[in-house]
Amino acid sequence: MAWRDAKASRVRLVLFMASIVLGIAAVVSIQLFRDNLQDNIQQQSKSLMGADYLIDINETPNERAQAIIDSLKPVATEVNFVSMIAFPKNGGTKLVRVRGLEGTFPIYGKMKTQPEDATTSYQEDQGALVDATLMLQYNIVPGDSIKVGQLTLPIIGALNSLPGSSAVMSSVAPPVVIPYGLVPKTELLQFGSRKEYQYYYKADAQTDLEQLEDVLEPMLDAENADLDTHTSTSRRLGRRYENMGKFLNLVAFIALLLGCVGIASSVHIYIREKLKHIAVLKCLGASRRQSFLIYLIQIAGIGIIGGCIGGLIGIGIQESFPYILKEFLPFDVTISITAQPIIMGIVLGFLMAVLFALLSLLNTWYVSPLSALRISDDNNAIQPKLARFAVFGAIILFLFLFSYWLLRHVPYAIAFVVGVLITFAILAGIAKLTMRMIKVWFPKSLGYTTRQSLLNLFRPNNQTLVLIVAIGLGTFLISTLYFTKDILLSKTEVGNTAQSANIILLDVQPEQGVAISKTITDNNLEVINNIPLVTMRIHSVKGLVSNVAEQDSTVHIRRWVYNHEFRTTYRDSLIASEEILEGEWTPKVASGDVIPISISDNLAEDAQVRVGDPIVFNVQGVLMETVVGSIRMVDWGQLQLNFSIVFPKGVLENAPQFNVLTTNAPNEASSADLQRDVVANYPNVTVIDLRQVYTIVEDILSKVTWIINFMAFFSILTGIIVLIGSVRTSKYQRIKESVLLRTLGAKNKQILKISALEYVLLGLIGSLVGIILALLSAMLLAVFVFNEPFVPSVVPFLVFLPVISLLVLGIGLSNIRGVLQSSPLEVLRREV
Repeated sequence: MAWRDAKASRVRLVLFMASIVLGIAAVVSIQLFRDNLQDNIQQQSKSLMGADYLIDINETPNERAQAIIDSLKPVATEVNFVSMIAFPKNGGTKLVRVRGLEGTFPIYGKMKTQPEDATTSYQEDQGALVDATLMLQYNIVPGDSIKVGQLTLPIIGALNSLPGSSAVMSSVAPPVVIPYGLVPKTELLQFGSRKEYQYYYKADAQTDLEQLEDVLEPMLDAENADLDTHTSTSRRLGRRYENMGKFLNLVAFIALLLGCVGIASSVHIYIREKLKHIAVLKCLGASRRQSFLIYLIQIAGIGIIGGCIGGLIGIGIQESFPYILKEFLPFDVTISITAQPIIMGIVLGFLMAVLFALLSLLNTWYVSPLSALRISDDNNAIQPKLARFAVFGAIILFLFLFSYWLLRHVPYAIAFVVGVLITFAILAGIAKLTMRMIKVWFPKSLGYTTRQSLLNLFRPNNQTLVLIVAIGLGTFLISTLYFTKDILLSKTEVGNTAQSANIILLDVQPEQGVAISKTITDNNLEVINNIPLVTMRIHSVKGLVSNVAEQDSTVHIRRWVYNHEFRTTYRDSLIASEEILEGEWTPKVASGDVIPISISDNLAEDAQVRVGDPIVFNVQGVLMETVVGSIRMVDWGQLQLNFSIVFPKGVLENAPQFNVLTTNAPNEASSADLQRDVVANYPNVTVIDLRQVYTIVEDILSKVTWIINFMAFFSILTGIIVLIGSVRTSKYQRIKESVLLRTLGAKNKQILKISALEYVLLGLIGSLVGIILALLSAMLLAVFVFNEPFVPSVVPFLVFLPVISLLVLGIGLSNIRGVLQSSPLEVLRREV
């Protein structure tokens, strides 16, 4: 019976299955890729680092630090820094990351070069390995030379890959590897130069890395050094993709909810149409159990089939993720199909179908055989409250367990479920309020067709509650996804924020300032900014030095605050990327006065300070007492020089410092000329061409945008199919009424107007309420989940509202097309 009935109703059940298929496909593809990414990070963590663990320090190690480093017997040593290099063959210049290496590196993984023996021969021949892409760009081949600072050396081979380096990093600053012993000859490591020393180690089989970290970390912290193990690196790498993972999980959650909405609304109307048939079956001797199982088997079977199809589609989708994301990952993702997400997809398909259809299926149990004899179409069976509550409880538990499975965070899971329930309650309340208001204030003076349309919204056999909830919830989920997409993409918009300065010259020594300024003007360019930089560390916060703060369990100052070497500046005004949140900006102070500094909000949070709290700095050996005068919000996303700490004028002018100069090069030729002159005469100065950086970053972010838009579109498509299914299955509630109206003499035009106005009102009310609720939910997501500012888009109001309303109208009118094209008797016979 289940099979025969399903064959007869296959058109309605196809849309029902589509909701399940798309929801499951999104869930399976996202979960499979997440599992594969986590497995790859864990399996390749040693290769990513190139060692079991390493010690890194941003300055030349002092005697105590060097003793700790040497006692552990490093296998390889590295110093790396960003600098400009030149190719004497053609005069080309480029910003690169120079990596000076000695010893056996990498311990794990492989440095891939062309020719292959260049991996070791560059040390023996005292030459360089240069990024392969960079060599192609500048038409350089092995045997040519490269100038690194004051040192010119031969290129031994092309570097294809290096542990811990991704395509994104290489595109911004391609790697150049040289022997460690040649670094001093470059003369690039001067005062204020950013550099990093790394010492690589291989652990014994019995070494407990977590225990080693617990013992060494405090000792190294005291010497401004850090210990990184391959396990901590894999955790940190996993966190880099946290917001993307949150968004993908949100997509999966919304896709599943959309599928559930489609199931609930479709089955509600489908079963309602079947109640008369079930009553007849009961008259012929069918038991409650038999009539219930006929439709339960039917729905469960569709859920399992939909889960299988969705799982296969999900596998196909996730196979494409590694190709899309390969430039963001420092390793190749190996895809393996695990059974868990596929089984979960089939189980989810079954549970979604049964749970969200169960409330309607209960009607088959409680429908009376007398309904077969009653003239009224109101066949809703009276369900016991206990049965309804049990079904609602099962649905809520399912949503909670699924959201917890995705989020692994109980408060977030509870918040999501509560949010959905509140949204559902508001939509149901709006639907009932609409019916009540129209009934109370019914406009009796309007024309017949208008009155008939409004009567359809509240009289028996109305669709108002089901369709407003289905349309509203579908629009709510689609709009929430769109607003959330905007939250993430707002950080990927790279405007020309440094429009007046597109060339930045870093690490300019005080004695070089005048000469480099002249070099800029000699190239017919203008010096826009000359920004002084002073390096310093935090000695104490509110009287607490590092070791005291760590031992006091009541203090929650982040460790990096004490370890970080800050590059600070001094000036008398704010810049465009800054905004005062607390306190007052102090432009200048006199000698001997209290020194009020301005700090960024993220530093204030991590250092646990507020306006008026004292902070003591170590400025190259001299302790300087300051107080927090103001806290600033800094837009770190802008490509310009931003600072965590800014001093007022009148304090640091005589401190050891170096400068950053900026200028504007109107075209590529003038930028190349300036870079060539600076690199030739001042090799320690790093030149950043922001126009090149914009191109690279925009290319990267366009890929991120594509991924986010693709996943958003996928769920929006699911939502549209759900809406089509919900409205389409409602057609059987209006066919008989339209036929009776035609029998009584109504013209096709009148029937069209009655149906059009009804569906337009339902579409407008449902979609408008859904978008408003989505706006509120997106604000909460931005604040509590993504920690990003939220600027609402008008697209859902200008696009989703009219499009969904027109979609509902179009489907609604298509529902009665058969009535208008055939005679009333023919339609009635066909429907029976």
